[in-house]
Amino acid sequence: MTIIHTEQQLVTLINVFTVEPGRQQELVDFLAHITATIINKQPGYISANIHKSLDGTKVTNYAQWRSQAYFEAMLNNPKAREHMQQVMQIATKAEPTLYEVAYIDHVEEHTPHASGI
Repeated sequence: MTIIHTEQQLVTLINVFTVEPGRQQELVDFLAHITATIINKQPGYISANIHKSLDGTKVTNYAQWRSQAYFEAMLNNPKAREHMQQVMQIATKAEPTLYEVAYIDHVEEHTPHASGI
C-alpha cells in the first residue's frame, strides 16, 4: 500500500508517459501486467500506482522504492529492462524522475462537500 510521509526513508519514481490517443489503456494494462508479474518481485519495491489523464494522452506511474540503489538495481534487471523497452513501443515519450517527499497535507476526515461536487 502506498503510504506517503515526509519521515519515510524511500524514493518515489514519478514517470509520465505520453501516448497517442487511443493507446492509453493499452499502456495502463501493460504497466499493470509487468508491475504485477515482474516489478513487484524486485528487492526494495514498495508500491506502484498507475494514473491515466482525462484527455487520454498521458499515463503516470507513481512508484515507491526503499532506496535509489534498489530502483537502479531493478533497472539493471534484464527482464525489467526488456519489458521497459516494450513499454516504449506503446508510449511516444517517458519522463522518469526520482523524488523524495517534501510536504504533505490532507483532510483528517473525508466528508463530501455541501455542493455535491
